[in-house]
Amino acid sequence: MQRISTFIISLIVLMVLPLTSLAQEVQEKNVNDTIVVKQKYGLRLGGDIGRLARSFIGDDYTGFEISGDYRLTQKLYLAGELGTEENTIRNDYLDVTSKGSYFKAGIDYNLYRNWLDMENLIYTGMRVGVSTFSQKLNRYTIYTTDQYYDTPFTSTDPQEFKGLSAIWAELIVGIKAEVVTNLFVGINAQLKGLVTEDQPTNFENLFIPGFNRTFDSGRFGFGFGYNVSYLIPIYKKNKKIAVED
Repeated sequence: MQRISTFIISLIVLMVLPLTSLAQEVQEKNVNDTIVVKQKYGLRLGGDIGRLARSFIGDDYTGFEISGDYRLTQKLYLAGELGTEENTIRNDYLDVTSKGSYFKAGIDYNLYRNWLDMENLIYTGMRVGVSTFSQKLNRYTIYTTDQYYDTPFTSTDPQEFKGLSAIWAELIVGIKAEVVTNLFVGINAQLKGLVTEDQPTNFENLFIPGFNRTFDSGRFGFGFGYNVSYLIPIYKKNKKIAVED
């Protein structure tokens, strides 16, 4: 948690640091002056480095995600993610592997008011996600109330359920800061709610690719992302800024 807080503070510093020199330039203008700034419009492509790091560190998870957004207006962006995940959950009674791919599409809205030609974002948005996946039941143990006399039955005969799917809605908040020209780093958090899902026979989905863990409720999930992305400028638009005293 401390690392996440440090990361967020660093991003905010990167976004605010240029303000000192820009403010001095603006103060030298007259009251009725107008500054014309060319803003970049284009396609930003990137990936989730958090999923890659987790794939190298953990033995029970592999995955990657490609993200992109396209700027429509000064504040509004079309956005989406495409990825694949394989995750194994083990406990005393179950050993289940979930594997599949997913796609998410929606919009982002920038809440941050940039100075002049800065392109940073503090944004919120929404997504609709779709996942197709399989569940493989590697091992299960049948729970008994009287384990002193009755030995619990354990099956190691794998069962695989293919062709499953899920649809969910997602709220997202995040930060993207431009560290060098056109190169951005960011962090985001997602709150997800299942709309519909296919259930395997005789047990629930514990993990849905793209949705994450379903926890006890089975209807809600959470997620985090750590992104590196690059903006491909396609064209520019003029933005007029009235300089006030």
